[in-house]
Amino acid sequence: MRLLIQRVRRAAVEIGGEEFSCIGQGLLVFVGIEAADGDEDIEWLVKKLLGLRIFDDEQGVMNLDVRQVEGEVLVVSQFTLHASTKKGNRPSYIRSAPEAVSRPLYERFVAKVEAELGRRVPTGEFGADMQVSLVNDGPVTIWIDSKNKE
Repeated sequence: MRLLIQRVRRAAVEIGGEEFSCIGQGLLVFVGIEAADGDEDIEWLVKKLLGLRIFDDEQGVMNLDVRQVEGEVLVVSQFTLHASTKKGNRPSYIRSAPEAVSRPLYERFVAKVEAELGRRVPTGEFGADMQVSLVNDGPVTIWIDSKNKE
């Protein structure tokens, strides 16, 4: 399971020309799921995500996590995070899990984030054609892969 995390001042998801969800200061999290992922990946990634100290403290040092700044979290599914560009110029998405596997894992990921934060977490719509807008703060963008815990 992979996360692409962006610290944002605001972010929104639009579907069919209508705003579907939005947040203010916080984290925009894109989630990519492969067939080998499971609940242990969710547990590890949620702990990492919510513990990342990437918000500035009073001295301007990235030393606070999203809970400490009372930030919001917006979660969007994105199968293209598992794209392989090894051969040719057309990415292969063979490592991305099919919907029957990825949708339940995505929903469990969102539920775990909500449980840990103690509040609702806005999302995109799984499988929809979404337009995502954001104001990246910093910019701060972090990639985490549960299969490569470095």
